[in-house]
Amino acid sequence: MENLLEHGNITDIRIDDSIKESYLDYSMSVIVGRALPDAKDGLKPVHRRILYAMHELGVTSRKPYKKSARIVGDVIGKYHPHGDSAVYDALVRMAQDFSMRLELVDGQGNFGSIDGDSAAAMRYTEARMTAASEEMLRDIEKETVEFVGNYDDTLTEPSILPTRIPNLLVNGSSGIAVGMATSIPPHRLDEIVDALLYLLDTPQAQIQDLLSIVQGPDFPTGGIIYGKQGITEAYCTGRGRVKVRAKTHIEHTKTKEVIVIDEVPYQVNKAKLVEQISELAKEKVIEGISEVRDESDREGIRVVIELKREAMSEIVLNHLFKSTTMESTFGIILLAIHNKEPKIFTLLELLEIFIAHRKTIIIRRSIFELEKAKARAHILEGLTIALDHIDEVIATIRASADTESAKNALVEKFNLSELQAKAILEMRLQRLTGLERDKIASEYAQLLEEIANLESILRSEEKLKEIIKEELIEIKQKFSTPRKTQIEEDYDAIDVEDLIPNEKVVVTMSHRGYVKRVQLKIYEKQNRGGKGKISGNTHDDDFIESFFIANAHDTIMFVTNKGQLYWLKVYKIPEAGRTAIGKAVVNLVNIQPDEKIMATITTTDFNADKSLVFFTKNGIVKRTNLSEYGNVRSVGVRAINLDENDELVSANIITPSVKELFIATYQGMCIRFCVDDVREIGRVSRGVTGIRFKANEDFVVGATTIYNDNDKLLTVSEQGIGKQTIAGEYRLQTRGGKGVIVMKLTPKTGKLVSIVNVNDEDMDLMVLTSSGKMIRVDTEAIREAGRNTSGVKIVNVGNDKVAYANKCPKQKQEDEQSIGE
Repeated sequence: MENLLEHGNITDIRIDDSIKESYLDYSMSVIVGRALPDAKDGLKPVHRRILYAMHELGVTSRKPYKKSARIVGDVIGKYHPHGDSAVYDALVRMAQDFSMRLELVDGQGNFGSIDGDSAAAMRYTEARMTAASEEMLRDIEKETVEFVGNYDDTLTEPSILPTRIPNLLVNGSSGIAVGMATSIPPHRLDEIVDALLYLLDTPQAQIQDLLSIVQGPDFPTGGIIYGKQGITEAYCTGRGRVKVRAKTHIEHTKTKEVIVIDEVPYQVNKAKLVEQISELAKEKVIEGISEVRDESDREGIRVVIELKREAMSEIVLNHLFKSTTMESTFGIILLAIHNKEPKIFTLLELLEIFIAHRKTIIIRRSIFELEKAKARAHILEGLTIALDHIDEVIATIRASADTESAKNALVEKFNLSELQAKAILEMRLQRLTGLERDKIASEYAQLLEEIANLESILRSEEKLKEIIKEELIEIKQKFSTPRKTQIEEDYDAIDVEDLIPNEKVVVTMSHRGYVKRVQLKIYEKQNRGGKGKISGNTHDDDFIESFFIANAHDTIMFVTNKGQLYWLKVYKIPEAGRTAIGKAVVNLVNIQPDEKIMATITTTDFNADKSLVFFTKNGIVKRTNLSEYGNVRSVGVRAINLDENDELVSANIITPSVKELFIATYQGMCIRFCVDDVREIGRVSRGVTGIRFKANEDFVVGATTIYNDNDKLLTVSEQGIGKQTIAGEYRLQTRGGKGVIVMKLTPKTGKLVSIVNVNDEDMDLMVLTSSGKMIRVDTEAIREAGRNTSGVKIVNVGNDKVAYANKCPKQKQEDEQSIGE
């Protein structure tokens, strides 16, 4: 050991440094030599070797097919030192029309299917090049690309292909290396070529200029890309994500609808998709599906999803997009190898690399052809000299002892090169005829013209560009195909709302804040001659205060006494039985413990032709456009800024049909004024004075909206006195006045408690006393009276007082069954 150390044959190496260096070498080998495509020809080494081996075998698109095993054998024996399965898998993929946008291998036999079926063994299948792959290898024999030694240095292989097709973008590529991955989607050839032509004409073009030409990826399996934002990000930065959905259509039968899948997203296994849909339907995760069938054939994909009679195709389709691979995300990473280094490129950079590659190929091809033409012209010059001095040439040759001396004599006597002299010696006697002499002269003239043309190409950048453009246009004309993948501008993510039918429901809200929804059809299915159904049970000290029909997608707004507004979608209200109590609102929205709901408002939209009007205890009224409340927040928003010691009393929605507003106070005063007297103001604002009264002596007890003079206003006092008065009895005033008497108050009536617009049919009046008693009164039993009157006794409260009164749905009993049932 000591002797070895003395002679320096052992080196001290840290094991962590050795592992790091070895792993870096391995990772670079994987990155450059296996997993990632080259930015110039868009091929990984295995694909490049397959195409070159087929080219060497001569299995072009016009030649007979050869066994795949023969091709794979050549590849692994000559160029690719890896397993045969990896090579065959790569060859198979290049032949699949559902994997490649432009197939590079023409396969004969079973090459797999979109259902995930494997290809037949390589001994059973045959393959040959396609016309497209021939274009990728054209001019390879003209020294257009560098050749490197194969794995054992017995042969050479091209380091890149001189492709005329922008294959990286047309066919895309995917691969996982060490610490990096590439995912380049396929594109339509026409769009990529048009972008290259534009870039050749406009070298200073920016990426934004190309976005109008290259619409986006074009997958061989079609589908629909939703949203251009991901495409734009990918082209501008090299990274992006796009949503791809299956293409479907709806067919109608006499009794039901049928969803038909025509195209699936790229790289989605159709058989697994059908199995997935069937399983979700069986487990009731997706409801409304009765049967799933795959009716696909050689004409194309056709997956039939039969729906149940009551199912809605739009809702089921949204469920399918949400829960299955009918919608998938394609992550774009424009990573490729350039100058033996991996890099993420933009679309513009990839196009510029291809143009630079084509310039190099054409220059090298031109140099090769120029040298060949000059060499041939040199020979023809010698032949011409010989023909012009044919007798002397023959005499010189006859006088020479051997071929070498004849060659030297010709070189010396006629000032020829050795090549020219050799060509003269090899010339046949038939070239001495007059016709042959003319052919030589013609060929020489053509060569001089070709030489001049090739030299001009090498001198002129413009001519170089013109050749590239001509070749690209030829490629476009030869291989152009219509776009397969449809691109939609916007993408709306599927919300929970899209999965719920927008059917009509009945929403009930109790005085104590219990809410529920019931399907309307439960109320509609009544026997002939029935008396209706009870809308719901409540606690003993509670009653149904609001009862309205809404769509499941409608929004309910709750306005509290603190001036806060909360939202709740109708479909988020728990569905309950007809006689159930419901769920407390405080469990559905973030209402604070010291807040009380003063108004419940429903709306289908937040259009600017509607507004919300708020009334406060101190007589303030505020009107704000409904669109100001369209930005839903889970914590609610401030609906109105309240003064100190003020609180919200009521709120209403104002539609174009509402003409006037009506406010009533505790001391029996009221004011009626036009809606237009209250102009719309911002959401975070105080409002204006609606009615004036002395502070600490009076306050607003209620407010409502008026549609016309015939609206009936019902007023109720503390002692249970009430009356109905038409709105026309109260003169129209301007906002901010002291108003007029709404009800003549006396010690027998007590102060005013409530005012209600009772135009609605089938409504009762629910009266709540201070001690908690509830009394229901039929509004039809309350007679009409003039403005300045007290009214009549509508409830007997004894020593108690009325604390609250509001309208509610009429009490109805259960259906009476028809006779004989």
